Amino acid sequence: MSQQRMRLFAFDFHGPAHLSAGLWRHQDDQGARYTDVRYWTEYAKLLEEGRFDGLFLADNVGYHDIYEQSADEALRDAAQIPANDPTMVVSAMAAATTNLGFGITASTSYEHPYALARRFATLDHLTSGRIGWNLVTSYADSAARNLGTGRQVPHDERYDMAAEYLDVCYKLWEYSWDEDAVRRDRGAGMYVDPSRVHAIDHRGTYFNVPGFFLCEPSPQRTPVIFQAGGSSKGRALAAASAEAVFANATSMGALKRQVDDLRAQAAAAGRDPESVRVLQMVTVICAPTDEQARQRYEEYRRLVSYAGAMARYSGWTGLDMAQFDPDVPLRHVKTNAGQTMIDIFSKADPDRDWTPRDIAEYIGVGGSGPTLVGSPATVAAQLQEWMEQTGIDGFNIGHALKHKDIADFVELVVPELQRRGLVWSDYDGSTLREKLYGPGTTRLRDDHPGAGHRTKRPQAAGA
Repeated sequence: MSQQRMRLFAFDFHGPAHLSAGLWRHQDDQGARYTDVRYWTEYAKLLEEGRFDGLFLADNVGYHDIYEQSADEALRDAAQIPANDPTMVVSAMAAATTNLGFGITASTSYEHPYALARRFATLDHLTSGRIGWNLVTSYADSAARNLGTGRQVPHDERYDMAAEYLDVCYKLWEYSWDEDAVRRDRGAGMYVDPSRVHAIDHRGTYFNVPGFFLCEPSPQRTPVIFQAGGSSKGRALAAASAEAVFANATSMGALKRQVDDLRAQAAAAGRDPESVRVLQMVTVICAPTDEQARQRYEEYRRLVSYAGAMARYSGWTGLDMAQFDPDVPLRHVKTNAGQTMIDIFSKADPDRDWTPRDIAEYIGVGGSGPTLVGSPATVAAQLQEWMEQTGIDGFNIGHALKHKDIADFVELVVPELQRRGLVWSDYDGSTLREKLYGPGTTRLRDDHPGAGHRTKRPQAAGA
């Protein structure tokens, strides 16, 4: 095994289609099975067979209704709609596997931290410590209308809220219950020792949580913290608190700059910069030969829906792309929604004037990250180069077709990566955090800010 093992996560969505536009129409796509729990348990077994570290489930509590000021095109192309709750299917997948981890996206904008902390603690118990939380702040105005006050909180303030939200969760997970609080002493008639359970007494700008937590400590206590923000505020939060960062740079140069900046900020925050694992999003189209893979990619491209791609991109950016001629260059604009998605193309290739059609063709297969096309040897070499040139720790592997592309990756690419010593042949360590840091690291590292709450013990709460 190579000293630098490549971490592998599959990137998916609990709906019929995710990032690719129009490809649900392909005869080999299995997205329509998303409501069948057997689809997900089969998928989890496939990923574990391929020695994936985990399944990373995206989520969106709003819907894309910016393009043409309507959700019609998003609905027509299943552009991240319909969307089921990703937390609900994880217990079934965990019961069907032994080692596969699960990263679940959940927003800090529309749910109280006390409720979210309870749900993730429950999942950490039920999966024996295989849970991670991808913290997002949400960007869709539709979510603000349906779940919030009707007004989208400004971008930077959403991250201020998220920082306090995390602080509340850390206190609940790490501080409220002592390790030995659960006694189960039949003779003394004591299941929980009240002197070992503590109120967190949190009184902040956005949240007041005076009491103690509902759940006893789970295997990891705190789920693995993922973060994907690309803005300056998002990067600062990731540097301070994320254990793994989900990147979607379009070039190695852009990714290297992002990784270097992230780790420099982590060091300035008092953390070991190498403890921040970075996973780059890529879509892989693989076949036995380069020519066959290229043919398949061209087949996929012919199915791309321009309207479906623009419905997604308009939702991500908050900018109605219908107001622009598809073939006239799109100039840099400012938006309160997904500024990262506006910047990503102009920064990736500053010498190119991107048109809406260019963007639709690029994101139509796999979204905003790069798409790797080729034989197993070609794809493995490209993945290895991305790691070596940028300093990342692994990948979030996306797909064009649900199930098909990941199954091809497991069958064709994983054996080649194992042959090169980049991917393990068997799991080492049982919890998700151990998959990032090695056996024995089930709890937060000591240099993580959440770990500081373990030693701050007040007087016992009167349970």
